[in-house]
Amino acid sequence: MVDMTTLARWLRHGSTGSWHRKRQFPTGTLTRIEAAIHACESLHPGEIRFAVEAALPLSAIWHGLSPRDRALEVFAQHRVWDTEHNNGVLIYVLLADRDVEIVADRGVGNARVPAAEWQSCCQLMEEAFRAGRFEQGSLAGIAAVAAVLTKYPPAQADAGNEMPDQPLLL
Repeated sequence: MVDMTTLARWLRHGSTGSWHRKRQFPTGTLTRIEAAIHACESLHPGEIRFAVEAALPLSAIWHGLSPRDRALEVFAQHRVWDTEHNNGVLIYVLLADRDVEIVADRGVGNARVPAAEWQSCCQLMEEAFRAGRFEQGSLAGIAAVAAVLTKYPPAQADAGNEMPDQPLLL
């Protein structure tokens, strides 16, 4: 028997397609996100990746894949961990669940940064997204992550721009 929460989530993901992502994150918005990532990386030694996914496959919903679990998969699949000083940070947006997750590598992770700092960044973005302000929320979230990385800099010096700044569209 399927509970109502799973059924509602299944319906949200089934009705959210790439057209939804394109409407919330048009080309101009993606360009400004890329520019914001590039600009803020000069302020700290972290590497930021921004990923947007419209919805998960229905089989993933059926098996209970959480947004956090999916963010961890994306972090690994796109090798955000593969930086010289383990300073990669993924900002993962799952539109169908209206959820933002941040995954930070061990050089900038929870051992160095209180989890509440990352959660605050997520909540800032989620609040803007609920109001339909996807570009503003994304840019504010990137700035908030940059502020965290400036406040809690990785122990190692910056190794340069090791990852593409262009958002990942999943």
